[in-house]
Amino acid sequence: MKSILSSFILILFTAHTFSAEIILQNPNVNEQAPLFSAVNSYGEKINLIDFQDQPVILEWSNHECPYVARHYDENNMQAIQKMAQDEGFIWLTIISSTPGEQGHVSPSLANELTKSRNAYPSHVLIDESGEIGMQYGAKTTPHMYMIDRKGVLRYKGAIDDIGKGMKFFSASFADATNYVATQLSDVKENKKLATNTTVAYGCSVKYNYD
Repeated sequence: MKSILSSFILILFTAHTFSAEIILQNPNVNEQAPLFSAVNSYGEKINLIDFQDQPVILEWSNHECPYVARHYDENNMQAIQKMAQDEGFIWLTIISSTPGEQGHVSPSLANELTKSRNAYPSHVLIDESGEIGMQYGAKTTPHMYMIDRKGVLRYKGAIDDIGKGMKFFSASFADATNYVATQLSDVKENKKLATNTTVAYGCSVKYNYD
């Protein structure tokens, strides 16, 4: 009986550990980025592999998050989107908020937000299940990822070096080091980056952990 109980506990522990591993991944930079497919805000199926030979930026977003709101209210995010697209990047804004949670949007609301904010995403992807976010280990909004033309993940982390807390709301974007904007050329040329991993700040991604 004791042996059976020990085996049962071991199975439970193993299952819990495996579950934790598949819930929130942590892909390595300078390795192939996880592939995914999703439906965009216009009902079109988008596959990451379709953008081979084009560099890609992933932006996790939640319009109700005050950190995201400030980046958009002051036109900071839009300016970087435009800069990236001018350099030939595909910009994918990803919304992983589960239904009923902060930041969840319908496709029509996602399109309204893009228009009202004069944003420049190539596509807005609705990730209600959180599958893509969990593949990439996205923890906050914003959380940024840069993928080169060969499909290699070159950067993951914060959009800039301002950081979290109240200092974010008083700091100037003009004085910040923007990790995305300053490394566009190197990613476009499939190079390893001087800064490839930072700690993202913002609001937690509103996954469904049930």
